[in-house]
Amino acid sequence: MKMILKRLVQGALVLFVLETITFFLIRMLPGHPFMGEKNLPEHVLAQLQANYGLDQSALVQYGHYWWNILAHGDLGPSLVKEGVGVSDMIAQAFPVSLQLGVWAMALSVLLGIPAGVLAALYKNRLPDWGLMMLAMLGICIPAFVVAPLLGVLLGMNIPWLSVAGWDDPMCLVLPVLTLGLINAAYLARLSRGGMLEVLSMDFVRTARAKGAGPFRLIWTHALRGGLLPAVSYLGPAFAALITGSFVVETCFQVPGMGQHFVNATTDRDYFLIQGLVLFYGLLIVLANLAVDLIQLAMNPRLRASS
Repeated sequence: MKMILKRLVQGALVLFVLETITFFLIRMLPGHPFMGEKNLPEHVLAQLQANYGLDQSALVQYGHYWWNILAHGDLGPSLVKEGVGVSDMIAQAFPVSLQLGVWAMALSVLLGIPAGVLAALYKNRLPDWGLMMLAMLGICIPAFVVAPLLGVLLGMNIPWLSVAGWDDPMCLVLPVLTLGLINAAYLARLSRGGMLEVLSMDFVRTARAKGAGPFRLIWTHALRGGLLPAVSYLGPAFAALITGSFVVETCFQVPGMGQHFVNATTDRDYFLIQGLVLFYGLLIVLANLAVDLIQLAMNPRLRASS
């Protein structure tokens, strides 16, 4: 319990610092949210700024922003989409990104962890070389290259696959493949490294000397400790998948949170940027807390030290 409380306090402090830095940095950007093809008359611009409280000093705006969050749970209105709140925009887009992220992470785990374990078992042999070469390719090739390639190679040649939109279950396939394969490459490398470290330890060699078979050796003795590096990666990776897949969502026209990150920065939508950063930071904190709890369950030494 002490560890959980400590992590929550640290997370709250991180969110406060993150949101504070974001608040003041975005106001240093050139321009303003009401820029358009035509310059607005001065009196109209002044009225718009007064309507959203942007005519006040940065410190006053900062105080009002935190008061609205803590007292009312209000992230503010969008400065570009009139009459739409930031909370409503996140609530509408988050389920789409969450669905995409869950399927992509499931694919990553199903492909990456078995590949890493298999590579560790066949260290410096053909399966190891082949799997790690594929993993290195997955790490080196960015998403903005993988997404169009899959769209051309699969989407244009398989009739039932959709290359854009979100109105059919088949629309999930290509974005999930893109995100899942890239993250599977990282998981494979981390799983291989963790397994090799555990397999070289004395207790594993002792179990092998006592006649433990390969399956029992891996499942009972090595897997729990060998997967700790991969588990540490899963928390922030999952949060990034469900909030930060900008390129993939743009390439396949998925109406998730990625589009809001891009549009908010382009349009100087202050409240939307602040709300998205706060939401993303909260997801990172919760994901890391979940990873800490999983590691405690997997590692008795961590439980003893905590």
